[in-house]
Amino acid sequence: MSEVHTFEETTDGIRVRVASMYLDQQSDADENRHVWAYQVRIKNMGTVPVQLLTRRWRITDGHGHAHEVIGDGVVGEKPILKPGDDYEYSSGTPLSTSTGFMTGIFQMIDAAGRRFAVQVPAFSLDGPDVRSVVH
Repeated sequence: MSEVHTFEETTDGIRVRVASMYLDQQSDADENRHVWAYQVRIKNMGTVPVQLLTRRWRITDGHGHAHEVIGDGVVGEKPILKPGDDYEYSSGTPLSTSTGFMTGIFQMIDAAGRRFAVQVPAFSLDGPDVRSVVH
């Protein structure tokens, strides 16, 4: 495993922290296969309960090619976070390049029925041979 990089952003009282890590054992540079794991922690720092409804990821490789992943919830769940609650999950993504980045949005709804978008911080996907920067 390689170094862990952490990124954080807060939107409307919802803090999203992402830690990404290159997975050496699942990657094969000769086959242009580079794999990262990322762990997401969502914390409700507000005063009312919220529920995560959908996610939207934009994954960009080192050549600037991007694709989007859009779906309900995260890892099959639509967590409800009371004030002060945390929700954490892990996932991963492969790329054909040794560098890239991800950005995202979580669509939330609060107890009053107000829908709002929570920004996921842009985070680097950099292999061990790449200087770590957010692109």
